[in-house]
Amino acid sequence: QVQLVESGGGLVQAGDSLRLSCAASGRPLSTYPLAWFRQAPGKEREFVAAVYSIEDTTYYANSVKGRFTISRSVVENMVFLQMNSLKPEDTAVYYCAASRRYCSGSGCDDVSFFDYWGQGTQVTVSS
Repeated sequence: QVQLVESGGGLVQAGDSLRLSCAASGRPLSTYPLAWFRQAPGKEREFVAAVYSIEDTTYYANSVKGRFTISRSVVENMVFLQMNSLKPEDTAVYYCAASRRYCSGSGCDDVSFFDYWGQGTQVTVSS
């Protein structure tokens, strides 16, 4: 079993940066594909970024590519999402997730693939 707790959300202006963190307990994150998803009011939860494999390969949604960076720390048992050049359309609750199964590339962007979820952290970007 894995427990995930996100932090780092907040209210920022367009163009600002935020760094989200997700702390895990229960099992080492290094053995799992990890991802960030987000959900805006009235919308479905959508994929943001994933990190997987021993080489920490990353995969991003087109909407955040070049602005967001996912990374993980095996020592700290955490996963991070560095968000730069934030836009109002990035406003959402952000969730970290872990899966017990292997995935790669677009195979990691399916909500149903992930087994463990955090409670979410709110990110609000004002124009």
